[in-house]
Amino acid sequence: MAEAVRVRILGVGMGPQHVTPEVAAALRSVDYVLAADKGSDHGEDDGDDGLLALRRAIVDAHTDGAVEVVEVSDPRRDRSAGLTTAGYERAVAGWHDARAAAYADALRERGGTAAFLVLGDPSLYDSTIRVVEKIKELGVPVEFDVLPGISAPQLLAARHRIVLHEVGRPVHVTTGRRLQEAVAAGQDNVVAMLNPPPHRLDLTGLDDWAVWWGANLGAAGERLAAGRLGDVVEQITEARTLARTEAGWVMDIFLLRKQW
Repeated sequence: MAEAVRVRILGVGMGPQHVTPEVAAALRSVDYVLAADKGSDHGEDDGDDGLLALRRAIVDAHTDGAVEVVEVSDPRRDRSAGLTTAGYERAVAGWHDARAAAYADALRERGGTAAFLVLGDPSLYDSTIRVVEKIKELGVPVEFDVLPGISAPQLLAARHRIVLHEVGRPVHVTTGRRLQEAVAAGQDNVVAMLNPPPHRLDLTGLDDWAVWWGANLGAAGERLAAGRLGDVVEQITEARTLARTEAGWVMDIFLLRKQW
């Protein structure tokens, strides 16, 4: 039986300054880091090598140079704007399968102890744990653990100096694609992640809601905006474009709250 490959899934927030001592120690314990190379033509919001460079900066800041960053070409996925929810889920599932196959090849070749550096926290809108489970299904003997990182909602709340929910009330976390679904279900305090540009979001009926928005929080290109959604949506659109121009990639998040 082949020797098991150890995999460490490490939440790293959005840069070296967010890495906890626990995660830094784990990073120093690995032989190499596997990192997706998305290239410059993978999609509107995945950008060029900026996210790969960010991971390299984290490795450089917390190791003595003995940990290699191994680039794995990231498979393409269907990002068609008109995909239905079912079509989107199929596209993501196929992408995860292809990612698992690519990483499985790298793990078989190298063995030892590998790490995946997850921007934000591995438990929230990230595919790494699912992909590693798929790698095991492909027959690679993997043993893995997970360490938490600072999440995007935490950073958003800190930057705007707010609490994500009113006293004794819930906060609903979803994706921009499913925002109107959440509103229709009665959610009135919503954090949206994995967002397309504002012109591709359905913001119908939300002009009077309050918004707290941020892009590239804690990283190059950070931008913030807040106010009545109808008043600041153009500002958000411009700021998002500037963030992408400055960093070469953009990831944004916002809190929407109904005003009574």
